[in-house]
Amino acid sequence: MFHKAIILSLGLLTLAGCNAQKKTKTPESTAGTSSPMNETKNSAQKGGVIYFNQGENKFLKEYEMNVTFKGISQDSRCPEGVVCVWAGVAVAQVEVMGTYTRPTILNLATSDHGGRDYHKSAEFNGYIISLEELTPSRKAEPGGKDLDGKYRIGIKITKSDGSLNPTTK
Repeated sequence: MFHKAIILSLGLLTLAGCNAQKKTKTPESTAGTSSPMNETKNSAQKGGVIYFNQGENKFLKEYEMNVTFKGISQDSRCPEGVVCVWAGVAVAQVEVMGTYTRPTILNLATSDHGGRDYHKSAEFNGYIISLEELTPSRKAEPGGKDLDGKYRIGIKITKSDGSLNPTTK
């Protein structure tokens, strides 16, 4: 009988210790990040544009997709303070993956130019994903690698009517 009382009391102390750990552990917040549940709500308040830093990944629960800004594959935009014949274009690589789909990389450009296969928007999983913003602007520095890792994009996601993809009706 004495052994049963000791085992029961040790079991209760163990359970009480587990419950105390659950209460003391709170999510740590770091500067510049927020919880995934608030990502789309905070971003949507800025005119429906969702912002990503280079390399950043967000799960957008509202659209049931995971979006990652991989980087910039090319940036031929005219640098600040320089007069150019053509404004140039930058192409952002955005990886999207739906809840039930494989990952796909979309190449979103700062301007549409069909002859060079530049498109500001692409269709994925019933949504149109458009590049709305790309910062910062290029500087007139030699080498062209002055902005690696510092890019930030703003994308807008809208429901598709099927007009971008001619294979679906």
